[in-house]
Amino acid sequence: MNQNLSSLIWSTADDVLRGMFKPSEYGRIILPFVVLRRLDCVLEPQKDKAHELYEKYKKDLKDPTSVIQGQLKLPFFNYSKYDLLRLKSDPNNVFKNFENYINGYSKNVLNIIENFQIDPLVTKLNKNKKLYLLIDKFTEFDLHPSKIDNHQMGSLYEELLRKFSEMSNEESGDHFTPRDIVKLLVSFVFGGDKENLQGEGKIRSVYDPCCGTGGMLTIGKDWIKENINKDLKVELFGQELNDVTYAICKSDFLMSDENPENIQGPLSSLSEDQFPDRKFDYMITNPPFGVSWKSEENFVKQEEKDSNGRFSVGTPRTSDGSLLFLQHLISKMESSGSRIGIVFNGSPLFTGDAGSGESEIRKWIIENDWLECIISLPDRMFFNTGITTYIWIVTNKKSSDRKGNVQLIDGTSFSTSMRKNLGDKGKYINDEQIQQLFEIYQGNKENEFCKIYPNNFFGYTKIIVEQPLIVDGDMKKDKHGNPKPDTSKRDTERVPLSESIDYYYDREVKSHLPESWMDRSKDKIGYEINFTKYFYQFTPLRSLEEISSDLKTLDDEIQKLSLEMTNE
Repeated sequence: MNQNLSSLIWSTADDVLRGMFKPSEYGRIILPFVVLRRLDCVLEPQKDKAHELYEKYKKDLKDPTSVIQGQLKLPFFNYSKYDLLRLKSDPNNVFKNFENYINGYSKNVLNIIENFQIDPLVTKLNKNKKLYLLIDKFTEFDLHPSKIDNHQMGSLYEELLRKFSEMSNEESGDHFTPRDIVKLLVSFVFGGDKENLQGEGKIRSVYDPCCGTGGMLTIGKDWIKENINKDLKVELFGQELNDVTYAICKSDFLMSDENPENIQGPLSSLSEDQFPDRKFDYMITNPPFGVSWKSEENFVKQEEKDSNGRFSVGTPRTSDGSLLFLQHLISKMESSGSRIGIVFNGSPLFTGDAGSGESEIRKWIIENDWLECIISLPDRMFFNTGITTYIWIVTNKKSSDRKGNVQLIDGTSFSTSMRKNLGDKGKYINDEQIQQLFEIYQGNKENEFCKIYPNNFFGYTKIIVEQPLIVDGDMKKDKHGNPKPDTSKRDTERVPLSESIDYYYDREVKSHLPESWMDRSKDKIGYEINFTKYFYQFTPLRSLEEISSDLKTLDDEIQKLSLEMTNE
């Protein structure tokens, strides 16, 4: 339904906007008008009363907002006598009246509309005599909550954003996460902590530092209500950098009885954290993949110098800031225990050698026993990329049976093909497959889809191996008869933390290079997670007999076909 409606809205707007705007600019007009139409539909039953109350109190009260909201029992209102439908009654003054309509919104809505930055676009529409026509088109869509509930509305925003992203060559994955992925992630984050979510009178907080349109937060809350505790009070918090998605998220919260003040932006969570002293019970997010943080490097590097800062253990290379978001979330874990679910590509698993920022971050997380589980997802799950992705579950309150270990789940085969691709997304994980993966997680037992390793399994010591340089059969030595270090050949070895370095060196190196030695002063501890290697299954090569038999069969078939052609 949402796909059909989004296509209808897009094509209807295209009839008006074509030739005046580039298709890549459509989203900047369509998305705010969808929000305005949704606001109109929500406010319509009390529209006249809001105008009457404003006219009644405007002379006596400098700001009658609280009085109007109190009597309407709504968190927002519009006191002008216009909405999109009523603007059509005066075509000759539509531009002036549109301004009056926008300015009639309560301040909390004005803040949202400002982030859409529609003023120059509306001016251009009016100048080309298309503003009335666009308003007329949008009044054809009934977006009242009785027709389209909040979840359907969220899906509509996301589908329009996907179209917008495709047209402008932006990364649609920066704006929202496919809902099947969200359902899988929240089932692991919340389903793995049911006891803490049960009971009466409890309040739990959920935070997303890259909240986009807010879908991950609202789906997470609904999952808790539907599967664990319908009476639990769940407070949602988020921050978003993109101005349009921030505005959509805030408006959606305003219309769905969530607290819009808990959504902050449009600002970066890394350099402009709006919840600096806040801790959260649960944190769920899909940070942008492989996006540079060069523009925030000065701030991040400065905080890295602070021993109590979020990034004090190190920072990844500036070309990919994914791990910065995980460090940010870890800094917000409650001392009593929090759970984090985050979507990554493969880079945070293995990028960076021992001593690098990425390796130091992995070391910090694993040695603190915070990494609980990693789930590999099928390829072609996202709208903007076909690569394999992973969900990390990180917590500072592991259950006793999980302490000291990391669970790896191979979920690459748990998918269903879509009838029609949406961008790069050609697969989805259905509800039954989500449940199967969760049961594998919950069982916490090794099988063909699950491996469990102790924390130190992922660590290694990178050692420096020196060996003398032989020139014309002569070994270069110092005055004491020892090989000169500056004329040595240098190599490295990775020794698993579970092994003795001396034993490994004698067995793997010394036996082959008797003149070599180790420079232990340069030892470095590194961590990496070679996920694919752990689940690799060797497929034996076919025997020569099988290949010969197949070739003979093919040869016989060719000869038979040749005879048939000759006889014809």
